[in-house]
Amino acid sequence: MTNKAAILVAGGRGTRMGGPVAKQYLPVAGQPVLMRTLSVFYQIDPAIDLILVLPSNDFSYWERLCNEYKFSVPHRVVAGGNSRFQSVRNGLDSLNPDTKLVAIHDGVRPFVDPKVILESYKVAEREGSAITVMALKDSIRKLTDDGKSFYQERQNFRLVQTPQTFQVDKIKKAFAVTELQQFTDDATVYENQGWQVTLISGNTENIKITTPEDMDYAEFIATKKFS
Repeated sequence: MTNKAAILVAGGRGTRMGGPVAKQYLPVAGQPVLMRTLSVFYQIDPAIDLILVLPSNDFSYWERLCNEYKFSVPHRVVAGGNSRFQSVRNGLDSLNPDTKLVAIHDGVRPFVDPKVILESYKVAEREGSAITVMALKDSIRKLTDDGKSFYQERQNFRLVQTPQTFQVDKIKKAFAVTELQQFTDDATVYENQGWQVTLISGNTENIKITTPEDMDYAEFIATKKFS
């Protein structure tokens, strides 16, 4: 048994994509998004316990896709909840008892750099958490309720990605609470315990595929990456 796990969350219906098939099942350069994401984690360490969180109604469809694409990366499928918080908690509840570290990752981020994943486990083992972030390139402004806006120093802000990796005992304790509105990601759940998160650098290509425009960019990345 490995002491590392990865929970890939893909419980959404993909409504912003505008099509009948949820974004996580759409092919990018010939392979469905989720299969690409699972493969990245498998390639860095085949012993990682891979947990894929899906809507329960999608289980049979996912099984058909795996057969169609002859997808053989070993993984377990867990039913999602009514929110991302509940889906992650279901994934955490399914961990093997000896698991020490867990990476929580958006299933629709198939281009995370393997080096980022490895660094996240290393830092989380030492610090308790490792939250992947990117520096901002554009100038930013803060909007106020009265319609005004104010310049903000971009060096003081970061864009948050996944994976967000944690020591299992800590993140399980963090998720053993009532869901709150301010829980926008796993880091905010962790912080709710009064713990400071540790940030690590992500990679630019690690986009979250949400819209048709994202799919076009994903095709470009995949073509460039694997050509």
